[in-house]
Amino acid sequence: MTQLQPSMDWMLKDLAESVPGTRHVVVLTADGLRMAQYGTDEDTADRLAAACAGLQSLSVAIAAEFPGGDRTMRLVVIEVGGGFFYLMAAGPYAYLAVLADDGVDAGLMGQQMRDLVARIGQHLTSPPRADGRVVK
Repeated sequence: MTQLQPSMDWMLKDLAESVPGTRHVVVLTADGLRMAQYGTDEDTADRLAAACAGLQSLSVAIAAEFPGGDRTMRLVVIEVGGGFFYLMAAGPYAYLAVLADDGVDAGLMGQQMRDLVARIGQHLTSPPRADGRVVK
């Protein structure tokens, strides 16, 4: 499994601590593999990453309904009882997911996620895989 370099862990922590109400931060590949997490255990992060892969796939299908669009998912926000879920494209084949409590400042969360992706987006890239192997 690909992991972020240890020197970048503080950036995930910085996102979580800079937005009150942040519960979990997960970096994942397009095919649902956890690359890194903060504020959650590995099992929870793995479940979120797997669910995000499905959500990312659904968002691409929805994007196809917009004429002239590039059919890429940029940001998905879901509000449920008790909180919010954010999924943001973070580089080719990589995504940033955040779960936050009900009272989170949605604007601040979006801005902090964009800032994080801008700072380390190139390091959040995961090469495509076929049959469990990296495609070159």
